[in-house]
Amino acid sequence: MEQMMTAVIAVVVIGIVCAAVLVIASKLMSVKEDERFPKLRGCLPGANCGACGFAGCDGYAKALCEDGSTPTNLCVPGGEEVSKNLSALMGVEFSEVERKFAYVHCSGDCAHTQDKVEYLGMKSCKGSKLLYGGKGSCVYGCLGYGDCIAVCPQEAITIIDGVAVVNRELCIGCGLCVKACPNKLIQLVPDTPKVLVACSNKDKGVQTRKACTNGCFGCRKCERTCQRGGVRVIDNLASVDYEKCRDCPDLGICSENCPAKVLKIDVKI
Repeated sequence: MEQMMTAVIAVVVIGIVCAAVLVIASKLMSVKEDERFPKLRGCLPGANCGACGFAGCDGYAKALCEDGSTPTNLCVPGGEEVSKNLSALMGVEFSEVERKFAYVHCSGDCAHTQDKVEYLGMKSCKGSKLLYGGKGSCVYGCLGYGDCIAVCPQEAITIIDGVAVVNRELCIGCGLCVKACPNKLIQLVPDTPKVLVACSNKDKGVQTRKACTNGCFGCRKCERTCQRGGVRVIDNLASVDYEKCRDCPDLGICSENCPAKVLKIDVKI
């Protein structure tokens, strides 16, 4: 009996000592949380989309606490209301949020391209891409199985004639579809772009037109026409600088002179 009591007392003493060590360690090694963090995090919508450039809403709130230079207008889905709330908590001047929407750089619908193989695998873009880059003749084009639709929280994307199309009125610019597209066709663009490129094919002109009759064949006519340098052909594909294009006095001249009709003026769907 005496030996049992000795063992019990020893265990109790060890427990007390360990508890005391843990309490002391928690005090000495604790990392104090910025009191602003829960308030800032509470202002954010919780989409965790990464459109702000940080690892979700927690990452953005943490960056605001740690770095006084982090802008308060980076939350595109939250819009100006979130920016105002964050600015008030940080004690800085309010900055407007530039609204963005997702645009699919592809116009290779069923009427202008064709299938090169019969695909019988899983109905997903990522799955389809594993088989020779997809079933379509254009390996750069929309795969058409709606991985972007599956992640869109606003149901702003539909497949029309084999190509994903974004309803910009419903789109909140979260960017989840951008990450979901294996062909990287989707880009967040300013809500007031003037010209958009409806193609992503970077092959040479002859190859592009064989794959899709709606494709850009890199003729550079748009580049020569634009007097502001807002359109350039890079890797056989037209590319638009939205800042230079925004206030262009000759709006639409590049689109009018595009023989492939790949350049679209202020597309709204």
